[in-house]
Amino acid sequence: QVQLVESGGGLVQAGGSLRLSCAASGRIFSISDMGWYRQAPGKQRELVAVITSGGTTNYADSVKGRFTISRDNAKNAVWLQMNNLKPEDTAVYYCNADVVARIPPINPRGDYWGQGTQVTVSS
Repeated sequence: QVQLVESGGGLVQAGGSLRLSCAASGRIFSISDMGWYRQAPGKQRELVAVITSGGTTNYADSVKGRFTISRDNAKNAVWLQMNNLKPEDTAVYYCNADVVARIPPINPRGDYWGQGTQVTVSS
């Protein structure tokens, strides 16, 4: 009953920029943390950046100073601005949200994922 849809991936040269978008929809009561993760071939999925509903952010050391996460609580949306991209940033990027669903009477809380969007950085 909750869907996350991402967009904005693509192919870019090293040093370039991309902006990823993610919108949550469905039976949403509230969203706490929203974040971006990535998974490169042969590697485990890793946290890239996370933002709380109050706007507090946290970044992986490898992207600090290059990536910026932001969100709009009213739109249930989160973005990831990626600057000065490097070949090692190549991965499938996933949007994640900690959602309380509007399913009375329990209103369950769950962890939801988008389908992923490919980011490829060429050297």
